[in-house]
Amino acid sequence: MTASRETESATEPGAAARPVPVPDDLSAPYWAAAAEHRLVLARCSACAAFAIPPDQICPHCHSTTPGFAFEPVSGRGRVRSWTTIRQAFLPGFDRHVPFVLVDVELVEQEELRMVGRLLDGPDAPVRLGASVRAAFEDIAPGVAVPAFVLEGAR
Repeated sequence: MTASRETESATEPGAAARPVPVPDDLSAPYWAAAAEHRLVLARCSACAAFAIPPDQICPHCHSTTPGFAFEPVSGRGRVRSWTTIRQAFLPGFDRHVPFVLVDVELVEQEELRMVGRLLDGPDAPVRLGASVRAAFEDIAPGVAVPAFVLEGAR
């Protein structure tokens, strides 16, 4: 993902739209799968490690020809950290605050971390090590963003 554009329709007149991802060549498979509510991650063909996000060089083996291929993952993981966002610093998030951002280590690989919204709400009983699974926010037609929910909460 390289930038964002604002296409989400705001629900209130005059309210800013939430930015949506604009995929680039490297991230297009990730966003296409997310739109279908599937989580796929880039795996390096040289060392077989997942990379979030994929880049021109593998962050694990430093291959300059990582040949990333996207593979489905479970979306399950454990909370490493979290914060509650109480002030919107980006346009379009005013109506979403407060919300919780979680830093999750996915079960597929040690140190494979994703950050996303916790969709259980700001009062959810989140704790270190809590089990979560991927969920998806539909933010525009054909556009979904990976997020998380507490296991057993929904």
